[in-house]
Amino acid sequence: MRYGISIDVGTSGTRMHALDLSNGKILATAITDRHPVPGSNVMDHLTFCINVGTDIAHQLLIDTSNRLIDMLAIEKDKVDRVAICGNPIQLSIYQNMEVRDLAFAGENALRVRGVEPQKRDAKVIKAVDIGLDINSEADLYIPPAIKHEIGADALAMMMKSGMLERDENCLVTDYGTNAEMALKVNDVIYTGSAAAGPAIEGQHIHAGMLAAPGAISDLEYDFNWRCKVLDDAILPKNGDLIDLNTGRATDEGEMHGKAKGITGTGVIAVIAAAMEMGLIKTPHITTNDHRLHVQDGIYIEEHDFQEAAKTFGAMRAGHFTLLEHAGLKFDELDSMYMSGASGTYVDAYKAQKVGLVPPSPKSIYQVGNTSLAVATDIVRDPETIDKLQSVAKSIRSNHVMFATDKVFETIFLQELAYWQEGMSLEMYNMMLEAEDIQPLPLKITKAKVYKLVERDIPVLGDRGLKILHDIGLPMKGRFNGCTGCKSCVKECPEDALSLKKGADGFDITVASNLCNGTACIRCELICPEKVFRFGQLVLQK
Repeated sequence: MRYGISIDVGTSGTRMHALDLSNGKILATAITDRHPVPGSNVMDHLTFCINVGTDIAHQLLIDTSNRLIDMLAIEKDKVDRVAICGNPIQLSIYQNMEVRDLAFAGENALRVRGVEPQKRDAKVIKAVDIGLDINSEADLYIPPAIKHEIGADALAMMMKSGMLERDENCLVTDYGTNAEMALKVNDVIYTGSAAAGPAIEGQHIHAGMLAAPGAISDLEYDFNWRCKVLDDAILPKNGDLIDLNTGRATDEGEMHGKAKGITGTGVIAVIAAAMEMGLIKTPHITTNDHRLHVQDGIYIEEHDFQEAAKTFGAMRAGHFTLLEHAGLKFDELDSMYMSGASGTYVDAYKAQKVGLVPPSPKSIYQVGNTSLAVATDIVRDPETIDKLQSVAKSIRSNHVMFATDKVFETIFLQELAYWQEGMSLEMYNMMLEAEDIQPLPLKITKAKVYKLVERDIPVLGDRGLKILHDIGLPMKGRFNGCTGCKSCVKECPEDALSLKKGADGFDITVASNLCNGTACIRCELICPEKVFRFGQLVLQK
């Protein structure tokens, strides 16, 4: 048997299939439960590359891929074809290529820094050339970006959703930490990417986890709230019927006692249910202990709510901004496509309640993990990569850089005021009117929802799903002047640091998969001797 491997290199983790090349059948699936590069979002990873080194980030990603390949339990010397998909930053790290052109907007900014823009067209290289531990003759297929800001994952999202063939006004979003989105109006596509934050993937939530067995993924109303918990096949099954005020179970479901945490869609469901019950008065949870309780002792606290609110605000501001740039009114939006794990497991109506889906589309489609699906298509038929390149060149797109866009800034400020300061939506719209921006509809139009897949990875293969928890590699450093006071160890919010006394100094070790990266560096800032330098850590294999 000859094998192929498809890979989705996501911002929150990696997903991988093994395929039988003789018939294209998926044999096995392996995923990680987080990302090996320090940081919780794509900008953290980009900053890490610039400040610490793309080569280190590359080694971390490739080491993770090789561990996942081992978990697929296939004969590695019989792998002939590999395809990957992901956003431009992840795919650039994967190839160990320049990323600085993705960090700065505009030709002048690049020229001043001596950065050469990179070409990110489709390509085929040898997998071993980037460090994959498989057959030395295996080809690695890398799909194109549309522009350097609009990656292969966004192209996959547009193609697999079918929006490009639709003769209607369509919005599609990949619900993840980097939240790629595209709005099609006539034959023009408006694209953007919102830094939605880690809460959408269940991260920076005290009991949060990615979509994996044991994750609470939804709530369903049945005279109280029934928890939905993902089973070993990552399908939602009935958990306990609970009281959000107390967590008391009035009925035990088949997943009783099996909840390990709560994924981003579960957080969305809990917050939407609490808003419906009047248990949230922004920015506060109004229960007696200021917590929203679900099964097995898991709860959402006010910090979690505020982390999620950042996601809600960024996503709604992104959708709103694309509509404004296209000159499209909310009620002119015909359909919404939701992709990614969060876009699959979330209840579409609850997503509308918190602002993750516009209030007005007539139809909503939930389409699963489109990035892994496109990589799998390429493994089955390598000519798919040529079709992707052709589509990428044919798309007329207007990319909106939200980070520098005045419309986005105006709307996002109102979102922050609504979620964090308790501003009413009536006042929200008054502030937008002053800036000549259309109002946000206060009433949600009930759309027809089409859930096209049961889970974000529709087929796991006969050999089932394996989850890699042990990822990342230690980063180590020894700094002259370090006294071993352990201030850095105590200050780390993720318990990612350890310190050990050696014969002639102190060795500091950082677990890459736990570290928040250059978005944090509290370890460096707290050092009383000012000798700790995060950027000088080196990778230990």
